[in-house]
Amino acid sequence: MDSTKAFAIRHMDPERYRQETRKSTLIVAVSFAVLAMSFSALAVALFGSPEGDNFRWNLAGVVLGLVVAVMLVRNVLWAQPWMDSAAYGWRLKRSLMSITNIMHHVETGVKCRSPEAMKLLRFYHLGQIEMHRLDGNTQALDDMNEAMERHREAMLEESLDVDQYRLDPAWLDHKNWKRDELG
Repeated sequence: MDSTKAFAIRHMDPERYRQETRKSTLIVAVSFAVLAMSFSALAVALFGSPEGDNFRWNLAGVVLGLVVAVMLVRNVLWAQPWMDSAAYGWRLKRSLMSITNIMHHVETGVKCRSPEAMKLLRFYHLGQIEMHRLDGNTQALDDMNEAMERHREAMLEESLDVDQYRLDPAWLDHKNWKRDELG
């Protein structure tokens, strides 16, 4: 995740989200398949031999197809309107993963009532709700409800805003929480 750019949770229609992500996944997969087969055929035609094993040229074509497909997605397709749902889902999951990677620090900060840690955990909970809602995974939400509600109540006790729908990249710097804990 780009540490200079905040991410905001936006509420999308789950059915539309799933429909659009299926469409974009199909387009990207077909693009990769066409590129990989084309580059493999081209490599065999240019460098292969009719009587020899052309596995390495086929493999080279597939790898080149993968590289070109990744560049195509990152530089061209990512900005297309039909990729918006997939891009949003990817950014949401990346934001949540950046928090998961430091969760032990987050939990320690929450125990010490660090406002940044408490806001970060609330964003994480709201992001989890959104991700599971978009994916249609209601069981996971049910399993998290009690812990999320306890944390929400703790934030209200500290007079912190519970509507944390925007991830502030500065919250991820858990070194700042140490100052809060000592101060």
